[in-house]
Amino acid sequence: MSVTMNKNSIVIIGNGMVGHYCAEQLVSHGLHDSHQIHIFGAERHPAYDRVHLSEYMTGQDALALRLHKEGFHDAHGLELHLDTSVLAIDRTARTIETSKGIFAYQTLILATGSYPFVPPIPGNDGTAGLVYRTLDDLDAIRAASDGAAHGVVIGGGLLGLEAANALRSLGLQTAVVEFAPRLMPVQLDQDGGAALRRRIESLGISVLTGHATREILPGETRRHRLNFADGTHLETDLVVFSAGIRPNDRIGRAAGLAVGTRGGIAVDDHCRTSDRDIFAIGECAAWNDAIFGLVAPGYTMARTAAAVIAGEDAAFTGADMSTKLKLLGVDVGSIGDAHGAEPGSTSYRFIGEAEGSYRRLVLSADGSRVTGAVLVGDNAYYDTILQYVQNAIKPPADPAALILPRGEEADLLGADALPDTATICSCHNVTKGAVCAAIEGGCTDLGALKAETRASTGCGGCTALLKSVFETELAARGIAVDKSLCEHFSHTRQELYALVRVQDIRTFEDLMARHGNGGLGCDICKPTVASVLASAWNKPITDPRYIPLQDTNDMFMANMQKNGTYSVVPRVAGGEIVPDKLIALGQVAKKYALYTKITGGQRIDLFGAQLHQLPDIWSELIAAGFETGQAYGKSTRTVKSCVGSTWCRYGVQDSVAQALDLENRYKGLRAPHKLKFAVSGCTRECAEAQSKDVGVIATENGWNLYVCGNGGMRPRHAELFATDIDSETLLKYIDRFLMFYIRTADRLQRTSVWRENLEGGLEYLRDVIINDSLGIGAELEAQMQTVVDSYHCEWRDALTDQEKLKRFRTFVNDARPDPGIATVPEREQTRPADNRPTPTPAAGPADWQALCDQGDLVARSGVVAWHDGAQVALFYLPAEGDAGARVFALDNHDPFSNANVIGRGIMGDLKGRLVVASPLYKQHFRLEDGVCLEDPSKVLRVWDARLKDGKVEIRTRACQASQNLIPA
Repeated sequence: MSVTMNKNSIVIIGNGMVGHYCAEQLVSHGLHDSHQIHIFGAERHPAYDRVHLSEYMTGQDALALRLHKEGFHDAHGLELHLDTSVLAIDRTARTIETSKGIFAYQTLILATGSYPFVPPIPGNDGTAGLVYRTLDDLDAIRAASDGAAHGVVIGGGLLGLEAANALRSLGLQTAVVEFAPRLMPVQLDQDGGAALRRRIESLGISVLTGHATREILPGETRRHRLNFADGTHLETDLVVFSAGIRPNDRIGRAAGLAVGTRGGIAVDDHCRTSDRDIFAIGECAAWNDAIFGLVAPGYTMARTAAAVIAGEDAAFTGADMSTKLKLLGVDVGSIGDAHGAEPGSTSYRFIGEAEGSYRRLVLSADGSRVTGAVLVGDNAYYDTILQYVQNAIKPPADPAALILPRGEEADLLGADALPDTATICSCHNVTKGAVCAAIEGGCTDLGALKAETRASTGCGGCTALLKSVFETELAARGIAVDKSLCEHFSHTRQELYALVRVQDIRTFEDLMARHGNGGLGCDICKPTVASVLASAWNKPITDPRYIPLQDTNDMFMANMQKNGTYSVVPRVAGGEIVPDKLIALGQVAKKYALYTKITGGQRIDLFGAQLHQLPDIWSELIAAGFETGQAYGKSTRTVKSCVGSTWCRYGVQDSVAQALDLENRYKGLRAPHKLKFAVSGCTRECAEAQSKDVGVIATENGWNLYVCGNGGMRPRHAELFATDIDSETLLKYIDRFLMFYIRTADRLQRTSVWRENLEGGLEYLRDVIINDSLGIGAELEAQMQTVVDSYHCEWRDALTDQEKLKRFRTFVNDARPDPGIATVPEREQTRPADNRPTPTPAAGPADWQALCDQGDLVARSGVVAWHDGAQVALFYLPAEGDAGARVFALDNHDPFSNANVIGRGIMGDLKGRLVVASPLYKQHFRLEDGVCLEDPSKVLRVWDARLKDGKVEIRTRACQASQNLIPA
């Protein structure tokens, strides 16, 4: 049949990431008002984020990967045809033939993408011929993994490593087979590929490079046997091909459109094909005979095509193929001419064998331009180098500083040095010029700037750069940069700390009354003040006065993970542990089916504990002699040590004993950010003390003290602070140093950044700490001694207080665990089945129903209840003044993380509206209607709630039948 169209019709073939983005661009140009727009997708799923497919394998719901906002197509009159294959194009009649009929077009856009290439290897079918491309492909892989123990991925490129991660997440032993001599041969050079290989093999994945698969036969011990060209073989249960992609140009070829030498539908600078009425964008298109296999160039093509159709002047002039990825947890970056193919190119290389990192910086022959880079193990350098490459910025006098592990690179390129054409946010193509224009137009608030430009609302990787540009531009315009902590306090963290100490302030309410701007507070000021109070007075963070201030980690004294479960990290001081304690940890992990991992700080991390399990787990750990490790807090984490003179033939001092002394002295100390220590027994530095906040290295005459190192996002070597000091002097200097940092650092400021911003630098710090130039040395030492003397194990305190233990309930009215937790496969096999009864379904939706007791609520905080198959987050605001008590009921499911965690967020107010901040990614939802402030298309389901006769009652709101409702 043929469809008659009343308006000019635009047809998009392809509903992938690029096709959907093109539809959004057509709408942004207003073309939906003058045209009928039809979108055809061969898949049954609406457009989804193919970049994050691996998350689907670890339990992410397919709905969470959707790209379009609910109601987008209907709101703009777009017709979306899913599960509809396009069979042919009739260019003469201007129609397309589909599996559901014939449709006419005036303008046709091909966004058919690509398909996975499966080499013609004999035996490449069944479970030996799977591919990794779509949600249905991943479902097929999951089905094939049933009963399997081993899997192979043929292809060691980007998608191949993603596929390997998927197999690993299914609990399979995994191997990667790559024909080329290294992994990711397109993006990485030989050394970069070798560094990535070491990282991946350390995760337990086998890597075979330089292997050509000749045939796949039935196996002897497993389902399949891969025979390689060199005569070796490998047996496996399933094979996933990820050997590259090919442009899906079939219908274009059949219609007689011109194609590129290596395939792909040929397009000009306007993304037009050889037929003026047909455009091609994304991986199916060949521009200047080049095919772009990344989503960003596809988005650029989509913007170009939409602008041209709208009658604007636009051109596609190629694309930057730089990539920043995290593969199997390993940072990988490739920028510009990563291989140094430009004639005469020179390179600087940094190889960190100990941590498996590699960085290569490529310069032009005359050294006047940075032309490319390769990064493995640390992408903190990526954004700065990318700006040098994209904007032809002159390199610093010592170009190697851009890749050396010190942190100066952050200061080598200021925001004022970037041209207006510099891309700040690559997700939404936001330039510095666009940011400046928004500031000029009145955006003097960072949140408003993000909303106006969409910068930093995608992956978030540009957040720091955006903030730097924002503050630099405000200062250039003579606008004072507001250093207020938040809207509730017109003070910095340093000022609040001084006020708390000088005025003996002990509660958040007292501080707000004396120095705040009114309100409940927010997810910025509450945890900050909680940390300040803990640093100043060392009171239990589980005190009922402090509970509403805590982020979820401190509230429940465990680290929340991405699925809403928690990890448990007992203290193992100095890394020294006796066999009985090792056995106890293993027994606890086995009993509660927890995933275990050795941390970089020589402790054992137990992952996957649900909220209600934490007290039972800690009861057993404390009985075995453990105490809380404060791994959840902005506090002293670990003191790493080598074995020192006790065992090592090179050790000159007992580094383990010194590490034990330091950790036992400073455990529990709260600070603006986490603190990490290390003690090495000789200058061979096996404990890596020079990358820590406090590093100690033994000498023949005592100890050398290093301070302000950081191995995090901005790596920085610690600096030598004092030499050949005895243990007593060492403790004195560290006491003073830490307390001076706590007094003067900004919110969430690591010691490394604090040091870089410290006026007078290291010499000033030495003068204060060693020479006592401010006359506060004794005061700092006394303050530290008070903290040391008042140490308490926070978990031991909680386990002896029944009121505190009430907080550790997944649901306040039901004993079941969270049924929405997705565990890794190896734990699914051992986790005991939940045989607890299901509660009787509630009455009709219009009736008030009792949910729990009022006593189950926590003032100015949240709890979660179970209600008729739904998880309801309850937030309680007690009566105050003339205002009566109020309770709010929202869906506990966070649409951004897909975890059930809203009830564990911080309750507060922003601009006079009551909100809760999600504990995972900090999006804010209004309590009265569930609308997300950062993305109003995301709306939590809300129930009416009230307090009556000591009970909490709720009922379904008639005006909000669905959590997908988008309010006006």
